[in-house]
Amino acid sequence: MSGGFGIDLGTANTVVCHRTRGVVLDEPSIMVVRPSEAGRRRVRPLLVGHEARDLLGRCPVGLTAMRPLHDGVIVDLEAARAFMAALLDRAALPPWQRVGARAVIGVPAGATALERRALLEVADEAGMRKPVLVPEPIAGALGCDLNPLEPRAHMVLDIGGGTSEITAFCYGGVLSHRSSRVAGDEMTLTLHRYLRAEHQLLVGELMAETLKCAVDGDDRLTTVVQGIDLATGRPRLKTIELAEVLEALRPTADVIIASLAGVLDDLPPQAADDILSEGVTVFGGSSLLRGFDELVEAALGFPVRMAERPLYCVAEGAARCLAIPDVVRAYEDTFLDAA
Repeated sequence: MSGGFGIDLGTANTVVCHRTRGVVLDEPSIMVVRPSEAGRRRVRPLLVGHEARDLLGRCPVGLTAMRPLHDGVIVDLEAARAFMAALLDRAALPPWQRVGARAVIGVPAGATALERRALLEVADEAGMRKPVLVPEPIAGALGCDLNPLEPRAHMVLDIGGGTSEITAFCYGGVLSHRSSRVAGDEMTLTLHRYLRAEHQLLVGELMAETLKCAVDGDDRLTTVVQGIDLATGRPRLKTIELAEVLEALRPTADVIIASLAGVLDDLPPQAADDILSEGVTVFGGSSLLRGFDELVEAALGFPVRMAERPLYCVAEGAARCLAIPDVVRAYEDTFLDAA
């Protein structure tokens, strides 16, 4: 399996893109383990990805579902190593092919030096040969066919599960950047709290996530939510208008955008001219929220261009870095100073 691959190791999902074969894996960043093994030197995941996600909120006694990443960075070194190795096996990357393949991994531009070092250590222990890191906004831009090396300013907005980042860049350097650890996971939590407070309905994480995804452009007007009635303790079905769901999510979306709007403070006027003509490119799973592009446009004053493949931009761009090593070299120093 020559040619190498790009990896988007996200809080919500992990995407692996082979340089020539395209996306070979897209799985939730979740695994099921035995609690007795958590924190040990060797963690053996029983289930990973979609199979593990199916057990969220319904794990039997003796098992637990866990996320090895939080806010886009590693929180448990051994769990992350086991998770990454298991997913690479699933992506048809056995150890003997993994060792000879190069890997470029996208990581939040706002990650600290310690967090980046942890990711490199995990990748190395998972069997990758000399993995390198690239800031996710740059990888995502490359995956959207933007050239980070040309003497023209671009701006991208990446809204993932654990982090939100907006970056303006030009000719191999960053012009302005803002990062927030409020993103898609916070939206899910918002819905969980909203249903409890407004409808006295206790729902599981999967139900809240499903409800959030229902407003990503779905033409339906209503959806059915299942949960436990807090008053009676019995199961209850509730029909909710998607407009109400969107309204419940709006304050969190506003917080995300407001936290990133400061990127305009450092933006050179000439760069603003470039971005006005081209627009802000938006990608990441949480950008699919209905009306999100309008909120961004109203807050920043720039036109917005939604990516064609918002879930795969970072992994595809990271894979393209294998053929354009100048991108990694150009943004490596900027990346190291980003913390």
